[in-house]
Amino acid sequence: MPVSAATLRLSHLIPRLVVGAVWIFHGLYSKLLDGIPRHRMIVARVLGEEFAEVATVVVGLLEVLLGLWVLSRMLPRACAVVQTLALLAMNSLEIARAPDLLVSAPGMLLLNAGFLALAWYGATRSRGLSRASPPAARRRP
Repeated sequence: MPVSAATLRLSHLIPRLVVGAVWIFHGLYSKLLDGIPRHRMIVARVLGEEFAEVATVVVGLLEVLLGLWVLSRMLPRACAVVQTLALLAMNSLEIARAPDLLVSAPGMLLLNAGFLALAWYGATRSRGLSRASPPAARRRP
């Protein structure tokens, strides 16, 4: 049975919406609004208490921007690379410097592996086109 154009569009849209929303949620709520104080505590453990507040705000802003980048569809593979590197760095630092503040290190790694799989699925299904692409380029296979 052939896949409808609407189903195909949804299969491209849903991963991008989910991934973008997760970055925006954790950046805005967890860090900027300090909705999950454990995030600030982890930053304090990694960078030191004197830098924790400012660093948490910076990380939160960067996460919100990353979420907006995901939603923009611009350079999706580069965006997936940045997400991968960001999560690898954050997970490594959290496990090395603040393991007691993590709910579950193995659970975090498993969840983030699935998250990155969804990010890469969305990035590779966009066919490298952005909204800035000329209409003629969008019609090419």
